[in-house]
Amino acid sequence: MADNTLIDQFIRICGDKYVLTSTEDKAPHLTDWRGHYTGDALAVVKPKSTEEVAALVRLCHDHRIPIVPQGGNTSLCGGATPDDSGKAIIISMARMDQIRHFDRPSQSITVDSGCILEKIQDAATKEGLIFPLNFGSRGTCRIGGNLSTNAGGLNVLRYGNARSLCLGLEVVTPSGEVMNLLSPLKKDNTGYDLKNLFIGAEGTLGIITAATLQLFPEPKAMATSWAGVRDINAAIELLQRAQAISGGNVIAFELMPKSIIDNVRRFYPDVASPLEDVPPFSALIEIASTASSDAKPDDQGQLPLNIQMEMLLQDAFEDGLVNDATIAKNENQRQALWAIRELTPESEIKAGAAYKSDISIPLQHMQAFYHRAAEAAEAIAPGVKIFGFGHLGDGNLHYNLSIPDAGHDDFMSVYPEFDDMITGLLKEYGGSISAEHGIGQKKKQMLAEAKDKTALSVMAAIKAALDPHNIMNPGKIL
Repeated sequence: MADNTLIDQFIRICGDKYVLTSTEDKAPHLTDWRGHYTGDALAVVKPKSTEEVAALVRLCHDHRIPIVPQGGNTSLCGGATPDDSGKAIIISMARMDQIRHFDRPSQSITVDSGCILEKIQDAATKEGLIFPLNFGSRGTCRIGGNLSTNAGGLNVLRYGNARSLCLGLEVVTPSGEVMNLLSPLKKDNTGYDLKNLFIGAEGTLGIITAATLQLFPEPKAMATSWAGVRDINAAIELLQRAQAISGGNVIAFELMPKSIIDNVRRFYPDVASPLEDVPPFSALIEIASTASSDAKPDDQGQLPLNIQMEMLLQDAFEDGLVNDATIAKNENQRQALWAIRELTPESEIKAGAAYKSDISIPLQHMQAFYHRAAEAAEAIAPGVKIFGFGHLGDGNLHYNLSIPDAGHDDFMSVYPEFDDMITGLLKEYGGSISAEHGIGQKKKQMLAEAKDKTALSVMAAIKAALDPHNIMNPGKIL
């Protein structure tokens, strides 16, 4: 079928205003968020309903037109960027942004997949609940993309990743059929777990059009601290103690190296140093409770959170795990501590070209991996800065490497060597090349080397069975 005829059919489905074909109109959808991948597309199409998505997919299925689903275009691995052939269409979910249903008794919410994460959070907050999936792009990322990459974020330690927060899905399959698995049920043991097949699949098996999400009671009390630690192993011990003293109420535990703090303050000099003398490693700790804050123990004998935090840090100081610490006394101080963590990605961008990784490692090997990788990175690129930070509680480390102010192309030339080095160490320590960002285009080769070969064969078989013509987000993952 001629391109013009296809465009006419897209217009009949979605309307002329929502089929973008000019170079200028398509441009914002053709380059990934980091600027590493740029492709081309026959058109960018913006459906308004599941029925329109299904009609588009059926048309593309019949004529073997590749489809690239796109949410907020915040993929960190090029997962939502087309190739440069210009044959694919991008199906943007931006117009499918409505909250469909709020279920107070089951503490769940059903939303279109194009719903912006922050909009979902705000809707929950109005009802005294929270949707705890949370990261810096919450104002632009969309829940369909979050689910498609099984995103994690700051609160995985307490609430789990996107997969754990999803109760049900509505999906358009590669043949254009609608599969309705939307449900607030927490128990539904009826055959294969199809919902989880599509979470983390990055649009390669179908298009998520809606989701039912689990909500939680809003915390009423919170304690936040910044603790300088002896080393990474001391931070891990501190985490275990924090979980014990709080009864498992740690919601965030972030490993923060001095290199990150220095870099943030280089570009944001108004940000206050968390400690007078910052050691090589620190931990940003937050514990929370849905019980009201009080100066006395509650009915179960649980101490107020600020007292728990003080006891935790005092004992850790006496045992040599912590060398200095501060506890936020109010919300402004809490926000000041979190500002360092939240400005970390922006400060890295300002520093120059950076090699980004999103890995997970067994905690027992975290310290050994960190320092061995640093030595290997220095051998590959002398003068490299190690910006290794992340969600220590769930073993997720963003082990980023940078030579501040270095030429972009020159530094990128050594990325394959970094890939090989990281992959080799992760194999040795039983880690994973992707914790929460997905595979996309960026990590396809790394996945082929790191993943169990039988597992890869099963993945390929599933892809072939559901999408035999390979029209769904081709060139991603496999």
